[in-house]
Amino acid sequence: MNPAKICFIYCVNNEQLLLESWSYIERLHVPRGFSIENRIARGAASMTAGYNWGMANSDAKYKVYLHQDVNIINPAFLHSIIHYFNKYPHLGLMGVIGAKILPHNGIWWESNLTYGKVYHFHKLLAGHEVIHDIECVKVVDGLILITQYDLPWREDIFKGWHLYDASQCLEFIKAGYQVGIPAQPQAWCIHNAYDNLTGYHENLQILIREYAPFMGN
Repeated sequence: MNPAKICFIYCVNNEQLLLESWSYIERLHVPRGFSIENRIARGAASMTAGYNWGMANSDAKYKVYLHQDVNIINPAFLHSIIHYFNKYPHLGLMGVIGAKILPHNGIWWESNLTYGKVYHFHKLLAGHEVIHDIECVKVVDGLILITQYDLPWREDIFKGWHLYDASQCLEFIKAGYQVGIPAQPQAWCIHNAYDNLTGYHENLQILIREYAPFMGN
């Protein structure tokens, strides 16, 4: 693993969205001595398949898995993630919005303990404010998932484009790592997303079946 490299990993079916997203990454302040790269999965069979491919094809210690329609608007984003990962070595995965408790129905945003924030188009979506550096949670939303360790994505059970994010968070927790949301005085990301629920309910049942012990209090 190269400890001075950060890789951005995408699954892409819209080149224009990718170009816009990458234009924001090119504006980020890169920490001295670090390099950035990308791995772009086109025509992937599923999000888990595309992310496994991207992970296997980069030696970067730090990986940022993000949707093609996500724009990172915090210019200090890279400095912040490196700082938090170095300060908290047990922190395996970060996101910008998620939940401390995953309800038994598997739907994180129906939790009464959501944290973090993100712009959905021009509307701010926010949970509880993160007061200290990091709030440890059960799951974060897959619009952006930031890691300092590699764990396989559950391509064996999750097909399509939904619930891979909750699964990966819980796999990190199973492996003994923490999942967290950093303090964001201002939201770090804009997510220009329209809902596509194809395959969502099927994957939700898989999530509930596979990870029931992690749900609820």
